[in-house]
Amino acid sequence: MRFRISLLLFVMAGLVVAFAPLPVPAITPQERTFEINAHQFAYSPSEIKVNAGDTVTIRLVSTDVVHGLYVDDYDISVEADPGQSATLTFIADKPGSFRFRCNITCGAMHPFMTGKLTVGTNNWLYRSIALASIAVIAFFPLSSFKVQGKTKEMLRRL
Repeated sequence: MRFRISLLLFVMAGLVVAFAPLPVPAITPQERTFEINAHQFAYSPSEIKVNAGDTVTIRLVSTDVVHGLYVDDYDISVEADPGQSATLTFIADKPGSFRFRCNITCGAMHPFMTGKLTVGTNNWLYRSIALASIAVIAFFPLSSFKVQGKTKEMLRRL
């Protein structure tokens, strides 16, 4: 009976961690500026992270041939000539992860010239860590209940 109650408590704790809404701290939108260097066939940096509501300015610098930068789901783009730079400004109002890619054919490996824009925090990472912690904590007490039950059965037989 004790084993079932403990198991039920740990399952309920896991469900709360997995599905309860996390408190969202009030983050004041900021102006964020990034310089992204484009060269065949990569962006540097290839990943940028911002908070929801931030005004994002991307300065695209092309080092070799004409390159573009298109942000999926925002439907915005910019194009930079060799040795030149171009600026793209937008408000990051859609939370999630979005791919940005070169929208100007720049060579054979052009389809693989991509990057990642992350808007907001990665809540699933924190939830996964919490669930793993609950599983580890639950394993030891529950396994000791099983051992105690087997020990009691063995004592009764004697």
